[in-house]
Amino acid sequence: MNKQEDIDSLIERMKAKGNLTSDHVEKAIRRAPRHLFVPDDEVERAYLDLPLSIGHGQTVSQPSVVAKMTEYLEVKEGDRVLEIGTGSGWQSAVLSDVVGESGKVYTVELVDDLAEKARKKLRDVGKENVHVFVGDGSWGLGEYAPYDGIICTAVSPRIQDEWIDQLKVGGRIVCPVSGAVLHNLVVVEKTDENSVETIRKERGYRFVELKGEKGF
Repeated sequence: MNKQEDIDSLIERMKAKGNLTSDHVEKAIRRAPRHLFVPDDEVERAYLDLPLSIGHGQTVSQPSVVAKMTEYLEVKEGDRVLEIGTGSGWQSAVLSDVVGESGKVYTVELVDDLAEKARKKLRDVGKENVHVFVGDGSWGLGEYAPYDGIICTAVSPRIQDEWIDQLKVGGRIVCPVSGAVLHNLVVVEKTDENSVETIRKERGYRFVELKGEKGF
């Protein structure tokens, strides 16, 4: 596998389909080698635009979805981000580069084994501004709030009130929300201390379910 050629090809395919428009996010994806965040038996497929199994009934999201969700979050250098559902750690690695050394990514994973593996992979690739916690992300992570952005990598029954409470005014939440058959990718922005406005709602996605007390 020629990794550089595979990365270049993936990037070009995503840009051609309009799934990647930000130079900043493109650079972040290039600096977060996906093949290092998938199981050994999936390495050959790391740069296909597909979700891949990582065990425990979980997946690493397909690159075009990670690119879109990262762009929709609209975080920048120095921001603090909460990620619900660490999984493989790849989305965390992309966010790490977007917020830069002066920013922080807090990510919560319910499954101990996945959290430990992600923590090691993130450390191995030098993403020192990512902090991995084991816990029920359906409640958020209140002790490090408020956040400039919150991203959920699994489908939730709803945008949780706790997440809204932990978000700064002007910040965004990007989260797939359960639909009748396929899922809706929803983006909301906090307009004041008590209100959010829906900025975007796209139908036709599939995600694994958010586990936890307020999940499925």
